[in-house]
Amino acid sequence: MLIDSKSLMRRSGAVALAALLAAGPAALIAPPALAAAGPPSVADLSAQLIDAVVNISTSQTVTADNGDNGDDDDAPPQQPMPKLPPGAPFEDFFNQFFNKDGKAPPAQPHKAEALGSGFVIDSSGIIVTNNHVIDGADDIEVNFNDGSKLKAKLIGRDKKVDVAVLKVDPPKPLKAVKFADSDKVRVGDWAMAIGNPFGLSSTVTLGIISARNRDINSGPYDNYLQTDAAINKGNSGGPLFDMDGDVIGINTAIISPTGGSIGLGFSVPAATVQPVIEQLEKYGETRRGWLGVKIQGVTDDIAESLGMDHAEGALIAGVDDKGPAKPAGLEPGDVIVKFDGHDIKEMRDLPRIVADTPVDKQVEVVILRKGQSLTKTVTVARLDEGDTVIKASAEPAVPPKPKTAKALGLEMSGLTKDLRDQFKLGSDAKGVLITKVDDGSPAEDKQVKPGDLILEVGQQAVSSPDDVTRRLDDLKKTGTKQALLLLSNAQGELHFVALALN
Repeated sequence: MLIDSKSLMRRSGAVALAALLAAGPAALIAPPALAAAGPPSVADLSAQLIDAVVNISTSQTVTADNGDNGDDDDAPPQQPMPKLPPGAPFEDFFNQFFNKDGKAPPAQPHKAEALGSGFVIDSSGIIVTNNHVIDGADDIEVNFNDGSKLKAKLIGRDKKVDVAVLKVDPPKPLKAVKFADSDKVRVGDWAMAIGNPFGLSSTVTLGIISARNRDINSGPYDNYLQTDAAINKGNSGGPLFDMDGDVIGINTAIISPTGGSIGLGFSVPAATVQPVIEQLEKYGETRRGWLGVKIQGVTDDIAESLGMDHAEGALIAGVDDKGPAKPAGLEPGDVIVKFDGHDIKEMRDLPRIVADTPVDKQVEVVILRKGQSLTKTVTVARLDEGDTVIKASAEPAVPPKPKTAKALGLEMSGLTKDLRDQFKLGSDAKGVLITKVDDGSPAEDKQVKPGDLILEVGQQAVSSPDDVTRRLDDLKKTGTKQALLLLSNAQGELHFVALALN
């Protein structure tokens, strides 16, 4: 028996519609099944973890100068007590606020309180939080999810990664959590934050990892995980968990024009804080590794001038005479592409990796020097936090009648006493002085300024304007398109600039 195909389609459609109507209205609007519509309920997971997350309450004594000591000329004028006849209706009222001399009594010290979050990493009572949560506190109290409270002692803290380690003495073992390998976290992974936003204890929020390796210019070791899990004031110091219940980061900062969460929260990765926490527990302070170099990023034009296939690594702009890099043979112009087995993909990778390296450890450093890959061995030293400026120390030869030259939009001169005084250069300054930078030139665009000194051109030292022009001519003959200049400012700070030769 033959059946018309159109009739069959109409009949099949009618049967399907009847089935949908029988299933109820929900079936008509239900979307197609998705392979992964989101995580299952995190109720069981949060219940397992919530007792390990604590509220950190701090207080500090704040004094205020009411201007009554007579020593502060900038203090606001003291308001005298109004003159009232004896027995006036408001006499007793004003006597509460003024002494017998008719002056307000000195302002009394008062307590300022703050709230944050933290979490237990050892059942014996070791707790981690942000440094800024406890900074300046006279008294630190830890409030647990069961309502109990314990006084905490500060073991150690580190401002640069914003972490602090506390110790409490619990009557029984505490619920503790452990760190995960945050280097394995991927963008799009689910993440859960637990903390005390605005003092609302034991608040759970859920989101994803929105980005990795975020630099928000808060410190030298910025490497944040970004999440859209709601993080607000009071969440600082609390944990960011993965779906296995392990800590992948410490919630530290938000970007918000309103002060509330807009989905831009930042956590210090576990891989960054773990070495610091271990040092704080062991020594009460951090002991960071130090290489003794000043570095800058490798831009596309700098990479081209160095003959590199692509921009990568950290370019050494200066080497400290007292640092471990110098005896190891590292030089300005070298590009560090690997340190102790870690790839240095960009400049800001190096400080963090060096800092995490144990002091006195011998490590291999792979560099690119004039197109050749070399491996050097460096013994990592301990960072002196106050040592930041590298200064040149060689004594220059000062020609009595300096020659001048112009190239690449720069007017250059040898050094004289008058020019040293004019540009406030020290007696130890060396190189070729830039006296003028043409308006609108590429050099001006790259922040080259009069008073800068040219130390090298194309990784060869120069000491006169003629040296500069000869070196530029040599580079042009080889077909080089970018001239790499090593510059120093009046403070002795070094940096590289690549300028087009055409």
